[in-house]
Amino acid sequence: MNQAVEDMQTDLVKIRQSYAEVTASQRRFVKQKDQADAMADDWYKRAQLALEAGNDELAREALTRRQQQIDAAADVQAQVDIQNASIDKLYEGMQVLESKIMESRAKKEQMVARARTAQSTQKVNDMLGGVTGKTSMDAFNRMEEKVEALEAAAEVSAEMGSLGGNALPGSAEGSIEKQFKMLEEGTAVDDELSNMKRMLGGSSDAAAGAGTSASSAPAAQSMDDELEKLKRDAGL
Repeated sequence: MNQAVEDMQTDLVKIRQSYAEVTASQRRFVKQKDQADAMADDWYKRAQLALEAGNDELAREALTRRQQQIDAAADVQAQVDIQNASIDKLYEGMQVLESKIMESRAKKEQMVARARTAQSTQKVNDMLGGVTGKTSMDAFNRMEEKVEALEAAAEVSAEMGSLGGNALPGSAEGSIEKQFKMLEEGTAVDDELSNMKRMLGGSSDAAAGAGTSASSAPAAQSMDDELEKLKRDAGL
């Protein structure tokens, strides 16, 4: 676009030069015509002077010279008319070319702005669309995956800590701890069930209660003996 404007500017300079040359030539022709008209008038006056002196031959020669100047003036006038037409055409061409140059410059600025806007829009679309695969959005996605991996590792570490000590999930020590925990929970449930049974059994008749107490006494004694044995084995 810059080259096109420069080319038009060069053409405008050439047209202006031609306009100046034609105008100068036209002015020379006008001056020549004025001189021919003036000489024709002089020869006419001389012809009159010769007639007044009674010299017809001299008057005829003066009129002949006058006609020559009249013819020369007519030829020059024809050239002046041609030059005037050329000047008008050149001037009109200069006006048109100057208008086109101004229009092209304005259009160039608009096209440059549109091109920059299109380039910026394309860059934004490329970044949002991840055309290259190495955009900032991809980096955020990779970072999110790393954070999720760290969170998962933290959860595993918390689970390991809840097992106590350095026991690892699936190890023998961890399995034993888990079994004892299940036994403890089962014992608590059994105790609660026994309490409920005793509360329900309180409404039975005394004979039935006595029979039940008699039958359960040996079992309770056996449990106590077993407990004492465990304590001795444990050194308590």
